[in-house]
Amino acid sequence: MRAFYLSFVVLAAGCAGPIRDVDDPLVPLRARIALEDDGDTASLLAAVDESLAWIAAKPEDPERAPQRSALTALRDFLLGAPAPRALAAFVATHFEPKEARGGSSERVLFTGYYEPVIAASLVKSAEYATPIFGPPPDLVEVRLADFHPKYGKDKIVGRLDAGTFVPYHTREDITVRRVLDESLAIAWAKDPVALFFAEVQGSATLLLPDGSRRRIGYVAKNGRPYRSIGAKLIDDQKMKREDVSMQSLKAWLLANGNDLLVHNESFVFFRFLDSSPLGSLGRPVTPLRSIATDAALFPKGALAFLEVDVPMPDGSVKAMRRFVLNQDTGGAIIGAGRADIFFGQGELAEFCAGHLKGTGRLVFFLPKPRRLADPHTTARAATAPAPARPN
Repeated sequence: MRAFYLSFVVLAAGCAGPIRDVDDPLVPLRARIALEDDGDTASLLAAVDESLAWIAAKPEDPERAPQRSALTALRDFLLGAPAPRALAAFVATHFEPKEARGGSSERVLFTGYYEPVIAASLVKSAEYATPIFGPPPDLVEVRLADFHPKYGKDKIVGRLDAGTFVPYHTREDITVRRVLDESLAIAWAKDPVALFFAEVQGSATLLLPDGSRRRIGYVAKNGRPYRSIGAKLIDDQKMKREDVSMQSLKAWLLANGNDLLVHNESFVFFRFLDSSPLGSLGRPVTPLRSIATDAALFPKGALAFLEVDVPMPDGSVKAMRRFVLNQDTGGAIIGAGRADIFFGQGELAEFCAGHLKGTGRLVFFLPKPRRLADPHTTARAATAPAPARPN
């Protein structure tokens, strides 16, 4: 499964463009970074477990063995609930730090995503009339490498029409012209705007009329390009760039109607989930511990450390300094200067995910080729070394 988490706020904000064609997305540390984790041990342990579960489910690969060994050692160490400085020393001992190259400013642009709760029903009614579609049977995904290896991991999505492979239906085809059979709906949403933003996030919890809840998650998309409604409002001078957030977009749609939604041709299909939201590794993502990055550039399932300031509802900002695991990706998360933080569920998660649009640092930790001294006896400081900045 591939998650489809899109950071429409970033696209709308017109920040520094992504850098993908770089020699190496990871570079030596540009400056020292204090690895003092500000989160709880239990959530970090849960995220490490999911990376290990993903590795265990893959075929044996000698290149992945060092990552498995290093993460297993980290997991064992976390069972002792170490203090932040002890954890920093352990990581510095067992892993080699490499900093994300970043964008044109040499910084990483962080955004957020979350799991919304939307009102829905398993049965269509006048109140619940917006279909939440499962994957249509005529949706075809083609791996171009099957035709020639020069295409690498490129894929196209479409359908067969009288024997000809054509692009799949657009959002307007599906939501306005209603070209899909309603029997494909797995549930029915009360608010089409809420469902649209559930697509943006890639997952949601359905709050059913009887008070029960069911989770849904991304299973496929129509292959059409993602087009930011925020960028459209800015281009049309209907909203100022600095005012764009998920909350302001919802307010604009409430006041002006939903016609703008079809500007985004991309459409997401869902399935029911038996677990918390799944990332692109096919494993549950952990709030404030899982991040999404460009899957073509950064090591999947890897340990990393981030530094970024997160806006709070009271107008303040809160410094986030913690270890995370690279367990997801998304259509708008492209380049060495982009990362998306999963904030979980609830009003605070929605606010932070909708307002985070700031630069910071992202350092990955790759397994060292050999284990060094025991972290309990080493005198090494809990600060990663910083080689001279490359020219």
